[in-house]
Amino acid sequence: MLALRWTQGSVWTSLPPLNNGSTEHPKPLILAIASQDSASFFRDRSLGSDSPISGLIALLTAVDALSHIHGLSKLKKQLVFAVFNGEAWGYLGSRKFLQELDEGAASVNGISSLKIDQVLEIGSVGKAILEEYPSFYVHAEGNPSASKEILDALQSASKSLGSDNVKVKQAASSNPGVPPSSLMSFIRKNMSTSGVVLEDFDSHFSNRFYHSYLDNSVNINSSSIAAAAALVARSMYILASDDSVVDLITLNTIKVNVSLVEELIGCLLTCNPGLSCGLVKRFISPSNPCPSHYVGVFLDDPSGTQLPSYADDTSRFVWNFLADRTNSAGNKSSCTGKCGDEGEVCVGAEVEGGGRCVVSTTRYVPAYSTRVKFEDNAWHVLPANSSDPMGAADPVWTESFWNTIGLRVYAVQDPAYDWLILLAGLGITAASYCAVHFGRAYISKVAKLD
Repeated sequence: MLALRWTQGSVWTSLPPLNNGSTEHPKPLILAIASQDSASFFRDRSLGSDSPISGLIALLTAVDALSHIHGLSKLKKQLVFAVFNGEAWGYLGSRKFLQELDEGAASVNGISSLKIDQVLEIGSVGKAILEEYPSFYVHAEGNPSASKEILDALQSASKSLGSDNVKVKQAASSNPGVPPSSLMSFIRKNMSTSGVVLEDFDSHFSNRFYHSYLDNSVNINSSSIAAAAALVARSMYILASDDSVVDLITLNTIKVNVSLVEELIGCLLTCNPGLSCGLVKRFISPSNPCPSHYVGVFLDDPSGTQLPSYADDTSRFVWNFLADRTNSAGNKSSCTGKCGDEGEVCVGAEVEGGGRCVVSTTRYVPAYSTRVKFEDNAWHVLPANSSDPMGAADPVWTESFWNTIGLRVYAVQDPAYDWLILLAGLGITAASYCAVHFGRAYISKVAKLD
């Protein structure tokens, strides 16, 4: 039996929340993105510490740092953050996100692909400390002048950190373009997209445990991730200020919580405490304490994007964390599911005692192939779109599905039994030899008598 590969849902949010009923002209969007899924030979050991979870932790920490800043609504551009799932399988999450934008789906209500001004992707940032300070590299596609503003913002953010000595460099011009990343989906959708990928390597990919169970928490450095988060948070503020003078006092107050980085590493990349950590259990009831960032498969129809039944532990935690950090109101009424007022979401609905309704633009986005469609209670495979280079090569990922997987175990027998078998064999061999020897003698004797 084959099951359609279905990732457990991407998540996006805005800071501050969007006012869907506003009559004002929507602001240009500054989009910060990261991936959350990994793969390995053993699906339950797909941690992906450096690639890509280090980038996810940096993004979550950057959102936390920006959530403490007042006056973000006065900035000229809107801050939007997205965490894509299924990127290890043909960039399913980012491509589906762009398709939802084109179709004006409810999952992306409030934003438009036409308003995306700049894209900053956080890639592998867990191993940037090679000497006494971390060094990051900015990778861009084609003409670097299109992404110069983002590079300048990152370098300005680096200088504002002062004694922290975080260095940002442009990747070597000899590189063919951006490394494999979600940004490729945006560029192939619109070649004029202004975007960069922040990585911990220049021209040579440095993660030798990529998509391996060995890409665990030992393979990363929390200080490197914290430095990346600080860069992203401050550069997003600079970019959102646009051409206006950046408020240096506010900029210098943007500081990352290093303890949060370490806590997220323990929650998302280890089994102890794993998803049983206090931070995760504030928001969800995990199905397994040991995290796995494998995308999984899906057999049912896609449900609503507000509270989808298919969301896995990581997706549900990311959704709740972002909704909690990007809300514009304090604790309101308690809830166990949907909230009554438009624009509100229920944070922590799974925990004992229920959650609380807050105003936040945090949404799930389905993450499956753009070449499949659920219609008339069945999945249908669509022909390849010749205008979409990535879609034309989409094989529509599936995998075998087993209802029950069993294991038969054999106990090692006692050594005395082995000696008994050996002696019995020697006895049978000796008896056989004697039988043959005396049998031949008897037959020869009988033959002579004849």
